[in-house]
Amino acid sequence: MIGFVRGILADKGNGYVIVDVNGIGYEIFVPANSGAYMAEEGQEVMLYTAMQVREDDVSLYGFSRKGELDAFKKLITVSGVGAKAGISILSAFTLEQLQQAVVFEDAKSLTKANGVGKKTAERIVLELKDKFTVEGQQDGAQNVQAELAGGAFADGGRAEAVAALIALGYTRGEASSALAQVKEKNLSAEDYIKTALKHLF
Repeated sequence: MIGFVRGILADKGNGYVIVDVNGIGYEIFVPANSGAYMAEEGQEVMLYTAMQVREDDVSLYGFSRKGELDAFKKLITVSGVGAKAGISILSAFTLEQLQQAVVFEDAKSLTKANGVGKKTAERIVLELKDKFTVEGQQDGAQNVQAELAGGAFADGGRAEAVAALIALGYTRGEASSALAQVKEKNLSAEDYIKTALKHLF
């Protein structure tokens, strides 16, 4: 079992990153709002990982926060929720938003995640409401700033833009995904926001 991967971000694609660890490239599926997904190529990243082994496939799923990994492991214990759905949910919500939705039995909110229907959302709430606690009532903007302080983002303007978009009402997943499509580097937060907004309409 691989508990975490620390290395250099070598490449990233739709929903995954490749981390170079001493010359070996690990392909790791990550949520759209992952700090590693937002990082620049060549930057050191660390991901807490879960390995899924099937007859014809071995996959790694990675998370910037240990709490997200724990939430992922809980989600995939629910009938009908596979690894892809778990990643989709953690792309659409911050850890704190997910915890609140489950604890307060807000199944409707969970259907905002791609691939999660009403029945699946209701099962998640039913099976996990006693396993989740609402902890660390930080909003998405605060989480981004914490990641910035911890080195999760090499580009401060990009991190500020994520926080600003969240303040405008976008989910962290939406903000991070839009900014991941901005190829320019070292822009001001204002320029990042203007460019990202084009991908949100």
